[in-house]
Amino acid sequence: MTIVERLPETKSGIGVVSAAAVGAWAGAYALNERMWDWLLYDRIGLNPDARSVSALHFFLYDTTKIALLLTGIIFVVGVLRTFITIERTRALLGGKREGVGNVMAAGLGVATPFCSCSAVPAFIGFVGAGVPIGVTLSFLIASPLVNEIAVGLLWTTFGWNIALMYIGAGLTIAIVAGWVLGRMGVERWVEPFVLKQNLLAAANAGAGVESRMSPQLRVRIGLQEVREILGKVWPYLLVGVALGGIIHGWVPSNFFAAHAGPHNPFGVLVAVVLGVPLYSNAAGALPLVQALADKGVPMGTLLAFMMSVVALSLPEMILLKRVLKVPLLGAYTAVVSVGIIAVGYLFNAILT
Repeated sequence: MTIVERLPETKSGIGVVSAAAVGAWAGAYALNERMWDWLLYDRIGLNPDARSVSALHFFLYDTTKIALLLTGIIFVVGVLRTFITIERTRALLGGKREGVGNVMAAGLGVATPFCSCSAVPAFIGFVGAGVPIGVTLSFLIASPLVNEIAVGLLWTTFGWNIALMYIGAGLTIAIVAGWVLGRMGVERWVEPFVLKQNLLAAANAGAGVESRMSPQLRVRIGLQEVREILGKVWPYLLVGVALGGIIHGWVPSNFFAAHAGPHNPFGVLVAVVLGVPLYSNAAGALPLVQALADKGVPMGTLLAFMMSVVALSLPEMILLKRVLKVPLLGAYTAVVSVGIIAVGYLFNAILT
């Protein structure tokens, strides 16, 4: 029997279990670093100045920290997402003109359940519901780019100011890129079967579904999302933290200062080129970002790298190829890449 199946049925029972879980989570997060300090340095007696020990401490501490943060963030957002449906989003965006529609789509993209695996059905459903192509693309860009996991991890690692700058930059890229692509008349580069689909009925199919859920069901859905998402991202998390540990323990700071530091005018370009083909996600990219930040890589360069990883991943491009012809897929990648590069240079100018 899983944890989800063992949850109590009453509201009071759910409240007690939730309060206990929050307390346990907060305690584990607060004691994380001290626990590994005690185990490695006091109990086992390892030398904290040794590079291998420093890398091991980084791996254990960061893996635990990010796993705890992911659990908390995914659960909270999973519960909040039960109040928002794809059908309601399509209804809100249907018939909206470009400009206003792009702004609304980008904002809704942040809050609406969406991942690369649902890219194709979401795109077909939106276009079939009468949402303009450019507005639909603003939604598709914002949803993975201004990812709640990425924002939450950035907030806890680098502070609220960096997280808010990331949100603002991500929304701006989504709005402008969607508007630009819409102005280009890219409908001719959408696969014909998408434009011929009569999905207005499907878009309204959820209108009569009862949207009220019990608190127990919302909690169960939140826990289910935690289990599913952690089950998918943990390999990338371990690889990302391991690479971060290697960088933290062995790679000298002057290496990154020379190749991606503030005095290298091509640092942002290199970061985006490396990030686009990287098969990872926010959970896997953040440990690398944190380790590189410790080595002196500018924040704008780091955020450009992270944006390129989460917004332009190869799996999502492969899925979108089913509904977008090569010219539109190329234009989509180029416009978003230019926006990310511009944000990287702008943030470096502001923060350096």
